Amino acid sequence: MFEWVVALIDSWGIPGVFALMLGENLFPPIPSEVIMPLAGFLAGRGSMSMPMVIIAGTLGSVLGTAAWYWIGATVGADRLRRIAARHGRWLTMSPADIDNAIAWFHRHGPAAIFIGRLIPAIRTLISVPAGLAGMPLVPFFLYTIAGSAIWTSILAIAGLILAENYERVAHVVDPVSTMVVVVIVAVYLYRVVTWRPH
Repeated sequence: MFEWVVALIDSWGIPGVFALMLGENLFPPIPSEVIMPLAGFLAGRGSMSMPMVIIAGTLGSVLGTAAWYWIGATVGADRLRRIAARHGRWLTMSPADIDNAIAWFHRHGPAAIFIGRLIPAIRTLISVPAGLAGMPLVPFFLYTIAGSAIWTSILAIAGLILAENYERVAHVVDPVSTMVVVVIVAVYLYRVVTWRPH
């Protein structure tokens, strides 16, 4: 996994970082926990500019999460509940989950967007309740950009540290990066198998 993603990012360059982070936020094929550290790794090796890596990762993340905001604002809570009732097993989401997300957003307000961008489990879908609640676009983007920039910076800097110490940890990098993807897929499959409507 490590070598494949590094080769992919190295081949595509900065546009590749943007595209992978955009895709990760729409439907996570490769998690940001793998993309950004490896982009930072390449920046540490001199293949790319670290500021551009962070900017591209943040921009891809912001545009991806904005799509979920748009879905929430356009589809609406009632239609999302119907979709969840019909396809809940594959979405691993029930109508009650939508209600809980909306209630959580209302309890925490705009700060939920900023905090949510820093939490892997809810980072992608936190924009849906913001769209459902009709959160104004300016604060939505300000909180999203701030949270996304912090998250991508942390991951990219971790990759930079990896580049500086690669010889010490080379033997564990590929298994760990592969394990991250396997765990994410396994969690999804587990949720599909054990999903119960509520």
